[in-house]
Amino acid sequence: MDDISYTPEEIAKILKISRFTVYELVKRGELTAYRIGRKMRIEAPDLAVYIKKSKGTSPAPTLSPIAPASFPEQEGLIICGQDIVLDILTRRLEREVPHARFLRNYIGSIDGLLALYRGSANVVTAHLWDSDADTYNIPYVRRLLPGHKTLIINLAYRMEGFYVTKGNPLSIRTWSDLTRPGLRFVNRERGSGARVLLDEHLRLLAIDHAAVAGYDHEEMSHLAVAGYVARGLADVGLGIEKAALQVADIGFIPLQKERYDIVIRQEDMSKPHFQALFQVLRSAEFQDEIAGLGGYDVSETGKILAET
Repeated sequence: MDDISYTPEEIAKILKISRFTVYELVKRGELTAYRIGRKMRIEAPDLAVYIKKSKGTSPAPTLSPIAPASFPEQEGLIICGQDIVLDILTRRLEREVPHARFLRNYIGSIDGLLALYRGSANVVTAHLWDSDADTYNIPYVRRLLPGHKTLIINLAYRMEGFYVTKGNPLSIRTWSDLTRPGLRFVNRERGSGARVLLDEHLRLLAIDHAAVAGYDHEEMSHLAVAGYVARGLADVGLGIEKAALQVADIGFIPLQKERYDIVIRQEDMSKPHFQALFQVLRSAEFQDEIAGLGGYDVSETGKILAET
């Protein structure tokens, strides 16, 4: 048992509660957890300690499931997306509104928009390129949130490109290079912006997915893809420039500048925590911190780019 660790989702199933309740227990210090990168883990002995304390407490802690859609507006925000910029944004919001809770959900762009549509999130990010309109996010927001009025606010611009072995010994430069015999590709998960970008370009070039060796091998983050290539397990992967700056012995071939946006419902705009979100996005301190990371263009950060 000492060697077993659980994800928040597994803990939620064991205790028959919402995973958001699990995050709240961790935040309050009632359940001990640790992180490996962006992933949270709870060890079996710590779960046993929590259960023992709960049994010995009178009255027992309230563990009724908390549905994300039922959060009162004063309680905080559920922020979906995978970029480190969102971790910085969340940290600053926690300082600005210390009595609120800000939950992070590390999911891709399409899953985030669906969560906003279903009411299980209220701040989501997207970087979804539509090849027909040659634009980002707006067509997807209209399709996935039909009849819902939203605001699309720029978070940053990023460069998307290929991760290759340092020095690019295989001279990989274009989308069509992915079909070369013997070339090993590593992909992102379905619903991620990088996966959509790849699929759109393959469609434009009339390239079948089966022609890309490794198309079905999925990793769940830009860093994971870059690390996979750095370890020599693949020849090329797709992701943002920032991850290439974080992984040793990796090269980056820029392909397309993408727009990374925040999407919220228009009806939430006047609520206090959303006003705090805008203040942070538009603050010089936040923008300077993001620009200092490298790999981000903050020239339009905090600007409302569209209303749907």
